[in-house]
Amino acid sequence: MNDIKSDYVVDAKDLACPMPIVRTKKAMKDLEPGKVMEVQATDKGSTADLAAWAKSTGHDYLGTVEEGDVLKHYLRKVSGEEKAKKKHPHVINNEELQNKLNENIVVLDVREEAEFAFNHISNAKSVPLGELENRLNELHKEDEIYVVCKTGNRSDLAAQTLTEAGFKNVVNVVPGMSEWKGETEKN
Repeated sequence: MNDIKSDYVVDAKDLACPMPIVRTKKAMKDLEPGKVMEVQATDKGSTADLAAWAKSTGHDYLGTVEEGDVLKHYLRKVSGEEKAKKKHPHVINNEELQNKLNENIVVLDVREEAEFAFNHISNAKSVPLGELENRLNELHKEDEIYVVCKTGNRSDLAAQTLTEAGFKNVVNVVPGMSEWKGETEKN
């Protein structure tokens, strides 16, 4: 968990509430959608504060790692594409995927590395959506692929990308990790 990749770091160490949120909010405006931000803070209340702020603004709070006195909070800026209408025709729900986990399938998690590190389905393959087109060679076109993300939006885009690239057995999982009730693991 110590090597979580982030695209931007906000230094909010030795600052009390509400300053970690103020700095995060300011930095988030300039962050590109889909990118992950690491907020370093020493205020113990910052965990609950940043999680609540992310939820209220529609961004993703991924989790927190404690390193000594420093709390490293990870947030992901949500993009407008994620709100786009779902288009991939083959969809199943979380429970249906859970029932297939013992079969010979590929669970493809297209969330960012930091999201995957905090919580993912066992044996899932991590390929962030932004890297998918360049990593298609890591997948086999004949495999049965179930694509998962947080809510089903990025996985829908990934499923469309795979189908356009000639993959035949691609299924989008909705609602995805936001409501996953099955077992998970961390890196």
